[in-house]
Amino acid sequence: MLGIDVGTGGSRALLIDESGAVVASAVHEHEPFRSPHAGWAEQDPHDWWKASSAAIARLLRESAIAPEEIACIGLTGQMHGAVLLDKENRVLRPALIWADQRTAEECRDLNSTIGPERLVELTANPALTNFTLTKLLWVRKHEPEIWRKFHSFVLPKDYVRFRLSGLRAIDVADASGTLLLDVQHRQWSYAMLEATGLNRDCLPQLFESPEIAGRISEAAAKETGLKAGTPIVAGAGDQAAGALGMGIARPGDVSATIGTSGVVFAATDAPFTDPRGRLHTFCHAIPGRWHVMGVTQAAGLSLRWFRDNFGTGKEPMPAGDPYDALAAEASRIPAGSEGVLWAPYLMGERTPYLDPNARGALVGLAASHGRGHVIRAILEGVAFSLKDSLTIFGELGIPVREIRLGGGGARSSVWRQIQAEVYGQAVETVAAEEGAAYGAALLAGVGAGLWPTVEQACDAVVHVAQRIAPDPQNVTTMQAAYANYRRLYPALRQIFAP
Repeated sequence: MLGIDVGTGGSRALLIDESGAVVASAVHEHEPFRSPHAGWAEQDPHDWWKASSAAIARLLRESAIAPEEIACIGLTGQMHGAVLLDKENRVLRPALIWADQRTAEECRDLNSTIGPERLVELTANPALTNFTLTKLLWVRKHEPEIWRKFHSFVLPKDYVRFRLSGLRAIDVADASGTLLLDVQHRQWSYAMLEATGLNRDCLPQLFESPEIAGRISEAAAKETGLKAGTPIVAGAGDQAAGALGMGIARPGDVSATIGTSGVVFAATDAPFTDPRGRLHTFCHAIPGRWHVMGVTQAAGLSLRWFRDNFGTGKEPMPAGDPYDALAAEASRIPAGSEGVLWAPYLMGERTPYLDPNARGALVGLAASHGRGHVIRAILEGVAFSLKDSLTIFGELGIPVREIRLGGGGARSSVWRQIQAEVYGQAVETVAAEEGAAYGAALLAGVGAGLWPTVEQACDAVVHVAQRIAPDPQNVTTMQAAYANYRRLYPALRQIFAP
């Protein structure tokens, strides 16, 4: 099974066998995204195709796997992008990707014309600047010459699907982030189309994630080395696919992943919605399942920001991972950082505040504090920000049976322990976290009939490597520190306000 992940920095191709073992992988970098103005983020869809086809060709060449041995292909990738196509399916302009923030006015217009409550009723989500619909509306308003040629749109991974198969399609999980899907009923929201004046013809064909949605064309076979006719499943956005790779498949399964941003992801058997719009409510990559998701904008970014600006405390740079040196300093400081608090709002914040103007803050410093206190406060502050999502889960009655850790936050023993004590329960790591491409490959296995269901695929290949129990005394300390952390944003909000 072949999983393809069309990320922001590059495209990754990954092969797994029938046991779930990784056979080989290859990555091809993308050109850096362009930012012609502050808050803009654009990429050339042709570069995604170039990188994906190059990664596939390299994978086949270096693995010595014959193309006919590949039973099925799964796709995943960055969410929320907008690739605009004309009637001949030609790309009209660079794609506006997930990081693009230019659509604040379009969000205000949607809240004014449709209303925030009605938006949640129709799509289970509020109007946010990164959602696909707002990008389409921006182009319509600001680039009328482009809009006159506009016929349809696809998301990033689905542009690669189109180049592989000629089919314009999307899965329900990725479609949930467009603000055009009726998430509750897992179908396009024609009420949203009518309210925004969009034509039904612009929508890609909709599938459940493990369904076959295209086959490799003769042209794509020549370009990539894949076998013509090989089936392609619909796949999923990177968050849902990455969660599958960690076994987050059933109600009560929760992941807390710390990458550049941080995501708390919970599988549910019903579309829980937050009337205040603090969480995303999306279809899961499993038929009949949904998920809720809270996002911290600057999770791992907070620690990288400290590293880039203040170093690791030793010159020259110590051998090995520089983050290990930072973690070693933090490990010498007691839980609670002796009163130092970090608000990780370096890039504004999504959950729970939906405030692009929020800014980071380091609070509680005294002359007795040193670098280690600041570093540990950053680790704790990021964990507190993720706990905000778990707090909302509790308010909405969303079950949390077990929490699995992913990303950089799962590789640091100090950060793992901090998370267990901030969340107040044991946390787990999985034996092999291979990211979203692995989840896409699992979906391909279900599409190929190797596993009957997505849940059974996860059960067969995802294994717990470690269980980290919290120290009860530190849990009490962290509960008190979290209560103080929750007071930071309300106290500082007027300083952030424009």
